[in-house]
Amino acid sequence: MKNKTSGPTRSQFCLLRQVCNLIPPGLVSSVARQTGVDRQARNVTPWNHTVGLIYLQLTHSYSLNDVCDGLRLNSGELSTVRGATPPSRNAFSHANRHRNAAFPETLFWKVMEHLQSLQPGFARGRGRPLRRFKRAIHAVDSSTIQLVMSCFDWAKHRRRKAAAKLHLRLDLQSFLPACAIVDKAKGHDSQKARELCRGLKAEEIAIFDMAYVAYEHLWELTQRKVWWVSRAPEKMAYRVVKKLQTKPKGKILREELVRLTIRKTKKLYPGVLRRVVALVEVDGEEKEMTFLTNNLEWSAQSIADLYKCRWQIEVFFKQIKQTLQLADFVGHNANAVKWQVWTALLTYVLLRFLAHVSRWEQSFARLWCLVRSGLWKKLNAIELLKHWCGTASGPLRFRACPEQAYFPGIG
Repeated sequence: MKNKTSGPTRSQFCLLRQVCNLIPPGLVSSVARQTGVDRQARNVTPWNHTVGLIYLQLTHSYSLNDVCDGLRLNSGELSTVRGATPPSRNAFSHANRHRNAAFPETLFWKVMEHLQSLQPGFARGRGRPLRRFKRAIHAVDSSTIQLVMSCFDWAKHRRRKAAAKLHLRLDLQSFLPACAIVDKAKGHDSQKARELCRGLKAEEIAIFDMAYVAYEHLWELTQRKVWWVSRAPEKMAYRVVKKLQTKPKGKILREELVRLTIRKTKKLYPGVLRRVVALVEVDGEEKEMTFLTNNLEWSAQSIADLYKCRWQIEVFFKQIKQTLQLADFVGHNANAVKWQVWTALLTYVLLRFLAHVSRWEQSFARLWCLVRSGLWKKLNAIELLKHWCGTASGPLRFRACPEQAYFPGIG
């Protein structure tokens, strides 16, 4: 192992090139032809556009001038990134405004698929396998991205506010997105539930917040044999079919089987639901929460603990919002916002892959800061993270650890 005081290993390539090189050669051109982007905004090639937005995310640039001037000042090193050239401000703005946002979305999923094929452990997550589970656990939630009403009138959210929203299904084993939707914030979250859960397989587990409770969709999941756990809506009308626990036992206050009573909701979900009332610790205080699930065999404590794992998706949103550029947008139309959000997710996955290969055990924020600080330096990224800056011990903060909770009855 190299000594920390000797300095990181030198490399022929700058850190930006090493990050961008994780994108397979030819993939950008292939996706550009597939989505028709190669015929739009020809003054900026799809590769230059992608590299420019990755640079924006890594440096937290807040304007078009910030991006274009920074790339122009380092045009020499930029040219080594597969011949990338700095775009002009007008051309970059035109590309953000008019290029099909299906390009960065498709590129993101193809890059993640490629990286998972290179390192199968990247898809399974770090640490020992989840020995207590034979199924994947997914958390579903959304995060609001605040926008300025005077500039983003298309995204009107409330009377004087504008916002976009990132809907996400997060794999809690790998801590990587399994499905994502970028859209306006207006509209109820439950409208996106079916699309987010389309890829779930039988016996897998989905964990929702109450905002994603749509009874017709929940019944479809039950028919597909997908297990789900959710917070119960506050005004849910039901009748008790069977009381499983009437007196408090530990953290579990009540447990019962119920059916919906309102004609419309009963038609949407004709089956039996399991209702669990439990005490859950939130910010150091115990609060009473009510959960619903379609699984009638798990222990009540397992249901409460599974929902607690859902809070890890909030950690994911916190990581990307505190590091990547999702506060200041360099374009004001919906297309430009989607380009920037999808590129933020792409940058996150590229950095996470570097962390996986180098066995980085520090926070994602420190990883991002290191790459940003040495973006144009010719340092070996893996050696930098593995030996020079990765020597200090610290907690692993990249993925959830549902295996640390004991869920009786879950095989």
